[in-house]
Amino acid sequence: MTIREARFLPRAIVVMLLGILWLSPVADTAQSAEEGSLAAHKADAKKFFSKRVTPFIKKYCIDCHQNRRPTEAGLSFDPALSSPGHAAFSEKWKKSAARVKAHDMPPEGMDQPSDEERQMFAEWLEKVKYLSPKDPGPFVIRRLTKTEYGNTLHDLLGVDPDIVTSLPDEVSGAGYLNSLSPLQLEQYLTISENVLNQVLAPEGESPTKIQKQLFGEPPSAESDTQAKARQVAISLARKAYRRPPSDAETEVLLKVFELGKQNDLSYQASCRLMLKAILVSPQFLFITPAKEIKTEKGIVPLDDYQLASRLSYLLWATMPDDELMALADQGKLHETPVLKNQVTRMLMDVRSRALFDGFGAQWLKLGNLHARTFDPEKFPQMTAALRTAMYDEARLFFESIVRENRSVSNFIDSDYTFLNENLATIYGLEKTVTGPEMRKVKLTDDNRGGILGMPGVLAATSFPNRTSPVNRGVWVLEQVLGDHVPPAPPDVPSLEKQDQKQIANLTLRERTELHRSEAVCANCHRLLDPIGFGLENFDAIGRWRDQDENGQAIDASGELPGGRKFSNPKELKAMIADHNAKFSRNLVERLLAYALCRRLEGYDEIVIDELMQKIAKDDYRMQTLITAVVTSYPFTHRRIE
Repeated sequence: MTIREARFLPRAIVVMLLGILWLSPVADTAQSAEEGSLAAHKADAKKFFSKRVTPFIKKYCIDCHQNRRPTEAGLSFDPALSSPGHAAFSEKWKKSAARVKAHDMPPEGMDQPSDEERQMFAEWLEKVKYLSPKDPGPFVIRRLTKTEYGNTLHDLLGVDPDIVTSLPDEVSGAGYLNSLSPLQLEQYLTISENVLNQVLAPEGESPTKIQKQLFGEPPSAESDTQAKARQVAISLARKAYRRPPSDAETEVLLKVFELGKQNDLSYQASCRLMLKAILVSPQFLFITPAKEIKTEKGIVPLDDYQLASRLSYLLWATMPDDELMALADQGKLHETPVLKNQVTRMLMDVRSRALFDGFGAQWLKLGNLHARTFDPEKFPQMTAALRTAMYDEARLFFESIVRENRSVSNFIDSDYTFLNENLATIYGLEKTVTGPEMRKVKLTDDNRGGILGMPGVLAATSFPNRTSPVNRGVWVLEQVLGDHVPPAPPDVPSLEKQDQKQIANLTLRERTELHRSEAVCANCHRLLDPIGFGLENFDAIGRWRDQDENGQAIDASGELPGGRKFSNPKELKAMIADHNAKFSRNLVERLLAYALCRRLEGYDEIVIDELMQKIAKDDYRMQTLITAVVTSYPFTHRRIE
């Protein structure tokens, strides 16, 4: 064999064996699920749909929304009329109710429902869930995200998590991309080679410390090689797969080792080849069940190893630690008291920062704050350092509510935050807060405190050169209260396209009110604008102001549906805080969807109802909320197709 052939042999072997690894059966597991009786609610929902919802749809919706005209309306009610409880229609019912509530539908010129009929259609959302069977929902064996992949390589082999920088970032959304393209697979091969070059010694040199831990000493006799290789394969796979490998998976790895030996590779080089195969295997890159269990039952609990991984990647964005694995070995992790104790332990660990970086930042829409564009002439303060401080303020605030087990109401109204000297200038506290380190600061201005007055949030909901009352209103309704806001019609011009002479002396509020005079815009804006204008005292990067950039006095007053009036951010915040149960439910829904890596649908709504009862009894405390999600039926069970 030439030197050139030997150089490329390991990569060639791994590529060849990837076919075996990726075609190996992915394990399954099983356990029966409790059957609950929801007969009374189900019967009521069926009656409500047939007697009230069906006539409503046929009178106001079906002419446009049917299979014969799908491209014109974009939504067909034909299948929903025959199977209203099907999970596929969950999101459609929500969007339809939002449009009917906002008087967006039926369109102008068509017969219009009465307010009572619109309210009835909204009530349908509370009933349709009872037509769904008890089901943990679609189960996806999901791939590790870029962050999780880097953290896992760090915990497994001690390398810098940034070694995965070359991978593309995931696009957040309700779906989850699980496939791997040939280009991505090539990237994983390259990263695995870089990892091994860092942690293993070159051939012929003394093994590194971690190399000795992974591979042990070479066997003294050739006859012991196979047994030693099997021992190493099981040990490596158990750590990397986050569970014991199956016999079939072990045999595949031994074939990799034997191919190395057959091509005159040393024991250490053959073990290296085996480890490389592990690092590009689906069992490492995906979170897979521990074993295949044949069952006639369609819903089963997660096995303890998969539960350990699901929990660890949710709270830490990395592989389970020794304590979680030990509990999985003992078959105890699924026991509710044990699982609750682990949640508490893990939330106190510094690695729980991952819950904000993954979930919290996505919920608050701060994930792309570092990349948002701001007019450098108007806002020269928006440096990378200030953006980092804005993000860290939200993160530390989130973590304090979690670790101190505060009520989620603190997200809306709180008397403290976290600042450094840079961020303190936005608050006007630069004289009392000095130095670059972030620290807890007590607030005395009631207009501040909580996420609504947080500079990072205010900046994330602004335009590059000005505030956006509409964006801020949408953010509060959707991210805080969980309402569904219909998208703006595609042909509505932006404020920047208004007649400049006509608006020359108008405030932003007056310009927006002129904009909402359009009939197609008015219905939504009557909900959005009051909230957005209630935050107008904060400029585009969160600084307090009494006048806008034209020298006009800020009018932050407004009236919410129902007649409640406010005149400043403090009063608006108090009104939103009154909706604590609604805010809490939205937070539970978002966290459960994030934990399951899918949209909520069907029976999930009933699960949320049950979780809310538990959480409300403990004053909506954050650890109680997280624990309720982790111990919930869809988190601990899965469907077998």
